[in-house]
Amino acid sequence: MNIIGAITSFVRVVECGSIAAAARALGVSAAAVSQNIARLEAHLETRLLSRTTRHMALTEAGTAYYDKVRHIPRELDLARQAVSKEADLQDHLRIATTAAFGRHVLAAMLPSFRARYSALTIELVSTDRRVNHLQEGIHVSIRIPPQLEERLVARPIASVPFVLCASPAYLEAAGRPASPEDLMRHACLVLRYPTDGRFLPWGFIRDGVRFDAPVNAAFISDDIDILARMAVNGGGITRLASFVAQPLLDKGELVALFEEGACPDARAVPEPLQFFACVTDHQGLTPKVRAFLDHLQAHLSARGLAT
Repeated sequence: MNIIGAITSFVRVVECGSIAAAARALGVSAAAVSQNIARLEAHLETRLLSRTTRHMALTEAGTAYYDKVRHIPRELDLARQAVSKEADLQDHLRIATTAAFGRHVLAAMLPSFRARYSALTIELVSTDRRVNHLQEGIHVSIRIPPQLEERLVARPIASVPFVLCASPAYLEAAGRPASPEDLMRHACLVLRYPTDGRFLPWGFIRDGVRFDAPVNAAFISDDIDILARMAVNGGGITRLASFVAQPLLDKGELVALFEEGACPDARAVPEPLQFFACVTDHQGLTPKVRAFLDHLQAHLSARGLAT
């Protein structure tokens, strides 16, 4: 029996919550994981997991055993990395990101990153839901504040300006808001975030004081690019991260609001959006993750977005 493989399967099942999830994290079949658990239990002559068709839990012996062996897979991985950094850079890198950041930022920089580390296989999970690093085999995730979790180690990587904008046709018909408080009298295109189902607040800073502007939610979507297209087609005022808004502003399809000299209350500026790189713990900053973050930081700096 491959005792190390059996222990690794057991630890991943406990961490991921199911045999199927552990199999996905390990990149093997569920049958292989189940067989490894069975062989380990036979080797130890004790039941480690209590399993039914709908539920799985550690037995008392399983809890004691897990406490003693849970460090082994991580320690072996770290030992492998210490011996060969190149091996880590020839492995698989799974990145999770918000949909807009993946579409408008990572898609632009990943080809050059892959060209530099051509033996590395890269997978991008683009979603606005919270992802579970352990269950889904995520090595690093890019998150905004509503997605942050205490159990993850997060470091700020970008501060992205928000741009409130509307089409020239909409502003000609409805007028230009003079202050954030005027937004209640306009059709606002707002994002409902899937993590908690609430609208992301439209934060402003005026004279050093942060406040949320009241908005009239005329259109609601969970996709920021849909809101951007609705704004281009005269649907109202929306709030876009600069990496989404700038191409539309450059083409004249949208007009930025609340910029200096653009309205009487130019003191009120949109609050920027912070992005964080997250790993499970400090040991998760493996060579491939560090290489990715270094490349991303250089790309963000070149675009004026790095913190």
